[in-house]
Amino acid sequence: MFNDHYGLTGRPFQLTPDPRFYFESATHKKAMAYLGYGLDQGEGFVVVTGEIGAGKTTLTGHLLDNIDPVRVRAIKVVSTKLGGDDLLRMVAAQLGVVTEGLEKAEVLDRIEMNLLDHARTGQRTLIIVDEAQGLSNEALEELRMLSNFQAGEHALVQLFLLGQPELKARLDEAADLEQLRQRVIATHHLTAMSKDEIRAYIEHRMRLVGWTGMPAIEESAIEPLYRASGGMPRKLNTVMTRVLLMGAVDNRTVIDHGLVESAVADYLSDGAAAAPVSDEMAAVAAAANARAQLATDPVMLDMAARVAMLESHAAEQGIVLRRLLELLVERAESDSRAPVEEFLGAPKR
Repeated sequence: MFNDHYGLTGRPFQLTPDPRFYFESATHKKAMAYLGYGLDQGEGFVVVTGEIGAGKTTLTGHLLDNIDPVRVRAIKVVSTKLGGDDLLRMVAAQLGVVTEGLEKAEVLDRIEMNLLDHARTGQRTLIIVDEAQGLSNEALEELRMLSNFQAGEHALVQLFLLGQPELKARLDEAADLEQLRQRVIATHHLTAMSKDEIRAYIEHRMRLVGWTGMPAIEESAIEPLYRASGGMPRKLNTVMTRVLLMGAVDNRTVIDHGLVESAVADYLSDGAAAAPVSDEMAAVAAAANARAQLATDPVMLDMAARVAMLESHAAEQGIVLRRLLELLVERAESDSRAPVEEFLGAPKR
């Protein structure tokens, strides 16, 4: 509903990763530099990790959009707790290799022949594995075996692994992954954005959907936005969506400190006892910063983040419905004959 109010052509802060909205923060710029270095090397593994919502998938999409498909054939595999054989067959399917009824050795032969055929045309193969923390050590070892395929002195395949912090911890510590560890040529951990990047991030995404300055964003809004999101892109998207919703319902043309605190407090108080807004926001920011810096228990953080995402969807719907009902009651009291369709923006009959 806020698109019409602010004259936007789309949703600037949708949670679904979209490479069109890629924002080159300092940490993403470094990650792209490492990925570019890896592409230049043409071999081995590049590992990029980050907390949930740090922008790993958007980074991957941006990379794929900028790769020359004539020179590099890139395929993407999203891991969902895959074992070794399943991963090989998924990679084969992405390469266009039929594996039905084949034994593992035959699958590997088919993959190698496919890689050789493309190498003869001058096209390199890049395999990007997203959510790689879900792979078993056996599956990671199968990827290492793929990296052994060569044509003369040149590797036939290169691999990028993207995942949550526990991926790097496993690669650093697992004794049975020593050979893979020796093939990692670059690693980078995506951190949260700094407070100085918050405004640029918001305005970048808003401009992509037709923003021309309304709503205006006051400097006073940046601090609470940063505290509420901890500088994590997905969390900031969630906060900004609520801010725009509340601003549209209240007919606001300016995003200021008060609007941000009200939006965050409204969300935090949904289904829970209200607490001082600033204290709650500080707690959210502290938790986000702790996750970004320490990642002491990645499995629990993964579960908590997924629960938080489900809660955010429900809270967003609750905010809209509650505000709409309040305004409908106000409108009804002032003019019982006013059509509901007009308030909702539906065309008049």
